[in-house]
Order: sequence, then C-alpha cells, then structure tokens
Amino acid sequence: MGAPANNGVAHSSNTDTTLLGSELAEAAAALRLSREVTNNVRYRGSVRELPSRAALRRIVDGLIAALFPTHYGRPDLSDNNIDDFVVHALDVALTALSVEIRRSLFFRPELGETEIETTAVEITREFTRKLAEIRALIVSDLLSAYEGDPAALSASEILLCYPGIRATIHYRLAHALYRLGAPFVARLISAIAHAETGVDIHPGARISKAFFIDHGTGVVIGETTIIGANVRLYQAVTLGARSFPVDDNGALIKGSARHPIIEDDVVIYAGATILGRITVGRGSTIGGNVWLTQSVPPDSIITQAHTRRSPHDLQSETANSNTSPSGDAAGRAPFDLHLSGG
Repeated sequence: MGAPANNGVAHSSNTDTTLLGSELAEAAAALRLSREVTNNVRYRGSVRELPSRAALRRIVDGLIAALFPTHYGRPDLSDNNIDDFVVHALDVALTALSVEIRRSLFFRPELGETEIETTAVEITREFTRKLAEIRALIVSDLLSAYEGDPAALSASEILLCYPGIRATIHYRLAHALYRLGAPFVARLISAIAHAETGVDIHPGARISKAFFIDHGTGVVIGETTIIGANVRLYQAVTLGARSFPVDDNGALIKGSARHPIIEDDVVIYAGATILGRITVGRGSTIGGNVWLTQSVPPDSIITQAHTRRSPHDLQSETANSNTSPSGDAAGRAPFDLHLSGG
C-alpha cells in the first residue's frame, strides 16, 4: 500500500517551523498592532466576548428539536418520554441561548454592565413563554406549504425537506428575539439560515401566518418589509429597498421604512423584484421577473408586457380596473406592467 494521502495539505516539519519562527512572531505583532490600534473595529474599543455562530447553530437545532421532537429529536420517543425529552432539550438550548444573548447585549449602549446579565435572563424567559406561539405560526406555514404545493406529500416531508420552511423556522425564532431586544443574536440566526438555504430574511421583517417560500433559493426579504397572511413567494424574489435615505452629514439613516408592504393572499413568482415602501394590494399576483417600484391595487395581476407603458397609463388602468369588463372571473384587473431592466 502507498503512503497515506495528506489531502493536499503540506505538513511542516520541525525545520520548517524553526525557519518560520521569526516571521510568525513578526506577523503576530503586526496583527496585534492592526487589531488594537491602527485598524481597531472593536465596538467601543473593548468588546471581545462575542456571540458564537457555532453555539447558535447548536442552540437553534436544539430549539427546533423541542418544537418538533418526533421530526428533529430522537427516533425512540413515545408518550411516556417525549415531555422529558422536550424539557431537557429546552434546558440545554435556553441556558446556552442566555449566554449568547448576554454577549450580544454589550452592543446595546443603553445598558450598563450591571444590567446586561439580568436583561439576558429576562429576554430568555420571555422568549421561552413565546415558544408555543412560535410553533403555532410555523404549523400555519407548514399547512400553507402543503395546500400550495401539489408536489407535497405530507407536512412531515415539508418540515424535513423544504429549504423555504427551514429558513422560515429560523426567521420565526429570530424575529421573536429581535422584538425582545436581542437583534445581534437574531441576525446571526438569520445568517445561519441564509448559509444553509440561500434564503435571506432579515429578522426585523414582520411576516404574518401561513407564509410559504417555494423552492427558496435567492429569496431576499428586507428589514422593514411587512407581509400579510397567506402569502406565497417563489425562488429569487427580492423585497428590497429602492433608495437609502441619508442624514445631513451623508450617513445612512438606520431603521427607516424602506421595504414593501405585501398584503394578504398575494402570490409573487420567481425572479420578481419589488423595491421601496410600496404596497402590493390584497389578493394580487406578481408575475415572474417583474421589476416593481410602485404600488398596485388589490386583486391585480402584474406581468411583463410586450409593450412599454407609462406610470400614467398604469394609473388610468388601475382607476378603471373595478369596472372593466375584461377582468378575469375573480374580478381582477388583467393589466401587464413592463419596465426596463425587468
């Protein structure tokens, strides 16, 4: 047999280490100077104890196992031991979560060091109280996916296999923490979901029940987006900002309402881009690859057209849509929207 493979990694000998000794020391000293002085980006110049992405991945897995123990817990669970499993899973996950929340609270300037510990515990306790509510929302998402996807065979298949549901579960957990005052931890949970699924949902977005992302990859939902009940998105949909307001000094204004409002019962097909603080009315359908930067009324069908139409034409069609005899059986206005770059 030949020598064991080294996977392409060259292992340094003692001689190599000796030769590099002075260079390593110089590099470490230069990096310390950059880290501590010349390029210091540490918050307030002092925060070192940061939330752990690896720990939060384990925490989220534990929380999901507690929410859906027969799917993500142990295969031998029964009525006799399932509650004990859930209690243990929550104990481990929530104890660790409190530590990560405490670390994140150093980034809330209104909190003094003496307040951070008690605030972390209270956020964790309040989050624990919300778990049943969070699970109910996730179940509504599962049922929406089952009803909206003819390929779905069962809720269990959706829960275990669909990346859109995986991302939505992360979002539901992250949003609760965001609202309770732990935005750094919430962002990390969303980032974990993004890396796993390709779906990027800011935890500050407000999403109602029965939300379904089909296929999922490439979906982006911005911080101030508001989404109503029973909304369905397909892959590569962007709910983004059209512009970024700045203050008198040219700095970005944080937290301004700059993302779309999607009302109840809306379907948005693959590749659509909806930008700015506009409203997509209840019951509307947005076609694939549409580029939309203006509000549309309820029960609209928006697709790319073969001819260009001005905003004035669109407004005229919108005004006449309720009385037009050319609408579909549901009374929706059959106008097409074509914008350059769509």
